[in-house]
Amino acid sequence: MRRSLTADGGITTPTLGFLVNPVAGMGGSVGLKGTDGPGILREAKLRGAMPGAETRAVRALKRLSTTTSSFRVLAGPEEMGATAARVAGLKPETLGRLNSGDSTAADTQTTARAMAERNVDLILFVGGDGTARDVLAAVGDRVPLLGVPAGVKMQSAVFGTSPENAGYLAGLFLARSPAAKLREAEVMDLDEGAIREDRLSARLYGYAVSPFERHLVQNAKSGSRAGSERDLDAAARQLANTMQAGCLYILGPGTTTRRVADALGLPSTLLGVDVILDGQLIGADVDEHALLHLVGNHEARIVVSILGGQGSLFGRGNQQISSKVIEKAGLDNILVLASLDKLIALHNSPLRVDTGDSELDTRLAGYIRVRTGADRSTILRIA
Repeated sequence: MRRSLTADGGITTPTLGFLVNPVAGMGGSVGLKGTDGPGILREAKLRGAMPGAETRAVRALKRLSTTTSSFRVLAGPEEMGATAARVAGLKPETLGRLNSGDSTAADTQTTARAMAERNVDLILFVGGDGTARDVLAAVGDRVPLLGVPAGVKMQSAVFGTSPENAGYLAGLFLARSPAAKLREAEVMDLDEGAIREDRLSARLYGYAVSPFERHLVQNAKSGSRAGSERDLDAAARQLANTMQAGCLYILGPGTTTRRVADALGLPSTLLGVDVILDGQLIGADVDEHALLHLVGNHEARIVVSILGGQGSLFGRGNQQISSKVIEKAGLDNILVLASLDKLIALHNSPLRVDTGDSELDTRLAGYIRVRTGADRSTILRIA
């Protein structure tokens, strides 16, 4: 990694490149699985989606500022970074101008490329997998990258486990702490078009040089072995056979929770949220608004799995199950299914939640039972 030197050989104040994708994550709560492309963004707005990236950006920067005070900020124009930096109490130098209308992938790449040309020490970007791949395409391995999670899809290993942890790690790196090492981190992305057709299509876009501390960043998503899959089938059948009459069961996204619907002989949405009542599918691929309406009229259980390799329960691809939905259903009504392989891949790291409501995240912290087979479970800690 490059460090600029003064004339007498000393090291200059480090510079942070700060870049926000202001529309990141807007498709999540309204059930669109992402916000890639102007057409999907328009649809998200029509469904009432609200931007949330700036709030997460400010959380990250405030945590960064408590870690180190000796750094300069080179920010993207206005809502692409400068606005959040000022809200966080910083005095950024603004890079470039934003054309009228919503920012695009081209704006992200242009801004990231300009930051690399200005020799920033780190690019801290706010977004999801689409933003990560845009920044990587612009700068390659010339500058270390670190992501503040704000998107719908976050399969990549360049993201902090929360906005605060991303900010903390960025601060450690800028302060040249030995705790912040560099590694090659996978940048993955799912094909949103395939997701909306209920197909799972992931692609590796490359490897970014990225700061790393095991407890502060997430790993790339991992899978399970065949034997572990059979145990999951048994756990799903047992859950399906013991569903309570008159109780809603909200099935989160993924192949693990899909097994519950399969056990009932019901169709399901691979990467969406479905709702079952009395053995019948009463809501397919529902959004936050529909969930709040349904949960307001019934007792409810939320069935989710663990994102393999990352340990995430909420906030990664299941934003429809929002903090409001969790509150209405009740924190004691969360059922977790996961394979032993996924638990082993966590390497004793805790489970994580990132609902966007820091108070709820704190209340969710503690211990939760994870079903791994029929009459088999284990207890894991939520950080």
